[in-house]
Amino acid sequence: MKLFSAIAEHFVFINKFIRFPQQVGSIAPSSSFLARKMFSPEPGGPALKIAELGAGTGAITKYILKKMPESSELFVFEKDDSLRESLQQKYESQASYYAEARNMIDAVRDGRKFDYILSGLPFANFPQSLRNEIIDQAYETLKPGGLFIAFQYSLQMKKLLESRFVIERIDFVPLNIPPAFVYVCRKGEGGAG
Repeated sequence: MKLFSAIAEHFVFINKFIRFPQQVGSIAPSSSFLARKMFSPEPGGPALKIAELGAGTGAITKYILKKMPESSELFVFEKDDSLRESLQQKYESQASYYAEARNMIDAVRDGRKFDYILSGLPFANFPQSLRNEIIDQAYETLKPGGLFIAFQYSLQMKKLLESRFVIERIDFVPLNIPPAFVYVCRKGEGGAG
């Protein structure tokens, strides 16, 4: 059953990539190796408020839900209606769902900002104005000291991320299709990057 599910997920991803190459950055879902690099909270840590941008078929979503501390909240942003609906059916009561990463501000209306924002968005495919808008929203909705963690397939986003955050490190994950860079960025404690 797991093998069938993995094969079906691959076909969904390839289909979306062919139909919407500007929205889908890869021909395959993220690997478990990439998911582990993206999210590793302290075991038994405090409840967290987490956003995932560009959840796709949920490869990283599944890992977040398994690893996040009890009482944490997950906010999933996925533009593709069918992918978002599939995630909602799979993890109905475990997360809140939104269509647009540009509307992250709606998820922090309660005044509590995100501890983590994890992004799988294909920024390289976006116009510069959209990249700026999403990074600005991430900065505004992340608490001081919070982490913005994004995977990309190149180092193209380094300059933009450095302008807003402190880049703590860039990890390389070769066991992913394609291999990926993981930017681990922190919002300055005083609010400035």
